[in-house]
Amino acid sequence: MMTEKPRQSMAGLWNLSFGFFGIQIGFALQNANMSRIFQLLGESLDRLPALWIAAPLTGLIVQPIIGHYSDRTWTRLGRRRPYFLAGAVLAAFALFVMPQSPAIWFAAMMLWVLDASLNVSMEPFRAYVGDQLRRDQHTAGYAMQTAFIGAGAVVGSLLPYVFAKLGVSNEVVGGGVPDSVRYSFWIGGVALLLAILWTVFTTREYSPAEMESFGEEELPTAAPQPAKLNFGLWAGIGAVVLLAVSTLGLEKELYLLGGLLIAYDLCKLAAWTLAQRGNTDNMLSHIVGDFSGMPTIMKRLALVQFFTWSALFIMWIYTTPVVVQYVYGSTDPTSPAYNEGGNWVGVLFAVFNGVAAVAALTILPPLSRRIGKARTHLICLLFGAAGFASYLVIRSPYWLLVSEIGIGIAWASILAMPYAILASSLPQRKLGIYMGLFNIFIVVPQLLVATVMGSIMKAFFPTQPIWTMAFAAGVLIFAALAMLRVRAAEIELEAQ
Repeated sequence: MMTEKPRQSMAGLWNLSFGFFGIQIGFALQNANMSRIFQLLGESLDRLPALWIAAPLTGLIVQPIIGHYSDRTWTRLGRRRPYFLAGAVLAAFALFVMPQSPAIWFAAMMLWVLDASLNVSMEPFRAYVGDQLRRDQHTAGYAMQTAFIGAGAVVGSLLPYVFAKLGVSNEVVGGGVPDSVRYSFWIGGVALLLAILWTVFTTREYSPAEMESFGEEELPTAAPQPAKLNFGLWAGIGAVVLLAVSTLGLEKELYLLGGLLIAYDLCKLAAWTLAQRGNTDNMLSHIVGDFSGMPTIMKRLALVQFFTWSALFIMWIYTTPVVVQYVYGSTDPTSPAYNEGGNWVGVLFAVFNGVAAVAALTILPPLSRRIGKARTHLICLLFGAAGFASYLVIRSPYWLLVSEIGIGIAWASILAMPYAILASSLPQRKLGIYMGLFNIFIVVPQLLVATVMGSIMKAFFPTQPIWTMAFAAGVLIFAALAMLRVRAAEIELEAQ
């Protein structure tokens, strides 16, 4: 019986992460084209954040649930792979149907389906690398995963641009989704499914007996419970938000924020009530209990993620409006200039993802060995902040490629370093649920941006989306500063 996980070869690392290539093609098509699709179907600029609520909200709900169950699953396909496959089939379906959307409401509904399906596949992939690799290979494993994320995003982002260059129609008279986007989504669906199938059929998972031989602890039958005194705080804040929306006439999307705060406290109360009745081995109790009892280093990384993903979500929503208005001089979604600018956004996204793929393999591993994972992430985040800030002064589409280099370096680290830090610091038996809970600090800032940024845009700069890039640069600097506390926690762990 093995007592230590074997080292994975380069081919093994490739097979473990290749499925992420397909997942990221789906995300790239979504991120680069959904604002464009919404505007092509007639939606206004200030309403875009509300339509994007689907993406973070589905992640908030889906990832902790999938993480909880994937920790406890064992089938003929293994522990994590059943979730890869189910998510891939649903996401491919959504990619085929999305560009056929006849109206905004249908496109928004399909965004929910697409994002939920991508999350079902993505969350177990994060834990899968931790499951299969020794601790001394975690950085290499997540770097390989990041390389495939970058490569997939390059393909997904460039597809509409390539089709347009090949002569495929890039605009529809009177509005609607052009063939260049339609064909891109269809090819993306096929690629996503094939990439996931590659990982499913070229890898095997360690059985429960093998995991036990590696020194993994058995899952506890009870989850830690929050103290009853903690109930009421978030519900109270949520009630204040709801009252402010109704009395001050704020944007209706803020009702969602208040409702989520109240829902969190209700979940805590429900988990505590179940525990009082002796029922502690249930999904809700485990999720709420593990969330309340997160390790210190995870809590500190959570703050970093909060600032980081606020900036990224702003980028995905507003890059198209910024580029088409300030670089291509158009705000008319039916104009050739607007659609040319929309395709160029795909190129920009391809560049930052391509840079991320290269940086993940050439910069992150040696730099993290030399100065540590936390300092590496801090430096990379500052590169990203510089990239966002440069949007304020650059008006040439080609010089924007330089901006994307800084953003790409940051993106490489965002996709690798926090997960490498966590995988080396968390109990292996709970890696799925902790990775799922960690996603909360990715989606909550996105929900805030989706509910608040529309109000800010409408109130202060309704026709000047360029200032969203200044906000993105600022919050990324805060994320870099927050990494100083993660470094302190890392040092404490190393000393133990």
